[in-house]
Amino acid sequence: MTIPHQVQTWIGSDLLPWLYNFGRDVLVPIVLILVISVVLIVLSGRVVRGLVKAALDRETSEGTAQELSAVEVKKRMDTLDALLTTVIRGFIVIVAIVMVLGALGLDIGPAVAGLGIVGIAVGFGAQSLVRDYFNGALILLENQYSKGDVVTIAGVSGSVEDFSLRRTTLRDLDGVVHTVPNGQVAVASNLTRTWARINQDVTVAYGTDMEKATEVINGVGRDLAADPAWRRRVLEAPHVERISALGEYGVTIKILGLVRASEQWAAGGELRKRLLAAFAANGIEIPRPQRVVLAPTGVPAVDRGGPTPDDLSADTD
Repeated sequence: MTIPHQVQTWIGSDLLPWLYNFGRDVLVPIVLILVISVVLIVLSGRVVRGLVKAALDRETSEGTAQELSAVEVKKRMDTLDALLTTVIRGFIVIVAIVMVLGALGLDIGPAVAGLGIVGIAVGFGAQSLVRDYFNGALILLENQYSKGDVVTIAGVSGSVEDFSLRRTTLRDLDGVVHTVPNGQVAVASNLTRTWARINQDVTVAYGTDMEKATEVINGVGRDLAADPAWRRRVLEAPHVERISALGEYGVTIKILGLVRASEQWAAGGELRKRLLAAFAANGIEIPRPQRVVLAPTGVPAVDRGGPTPDDLSADTD
């Protein structure tokens, strides 16, 4: 097939120079943009994973995450890695698209302005959501609490049933489920971190032999720590620390001990039960408020079936 002379002239004079200029001015920049974007996307994943691993390794060796298992650490690493990598890669893709549109000769000024306005609007509307995710990432990284811990956050106390980057789900002692956005967690009080203290105040009546009371209390603490059912849960036997107050009704004794964090409530209840029995056996009185009832004069006495004062005086005559 023979190409007409006019077509050959058009190809030689117009098409080839256009293709050359298009490839040099448009295709080459676009290819470079795409190659650089792919390289940055790949590198971003590796860099982010390295940074997250370094931060978690330091936390598990020096910080509060030392008691986490290897499975839990890996789970947290994958969660943080996915979040940060997605954010960075999304930013790279948006920048690459804008640069490609600019290389094609399109006027990207209005598009950039529109994206800026949309970004500002979304930023104002979703700032609480962004704060939730950011604070959730910090909670994971710093191991402030994890699933199964008993915590107090945002004025709510309960056991952590579920945790995500956006919210924490708690179930309180009554079984009520509370959902707390992570952005509202300003202070997190973890009640089940490694160990807890038994901090019990006991008041005994004035006149009690304090040496005897101290020995009885310390004996109850030693027996509790030596009990096979409690020895693995009690880390330090409860003992008398000091006389903490001289109150209106009696002398207040401060009792301290150490137990595993999750056993603090059960161990405290067992200690109080044993103290009641020991005090009763040793004649140590726990004071209670006394009330004196004064009957007004002139009120007729109630016949309760016993002798009257007149009967008693008659018998003595």
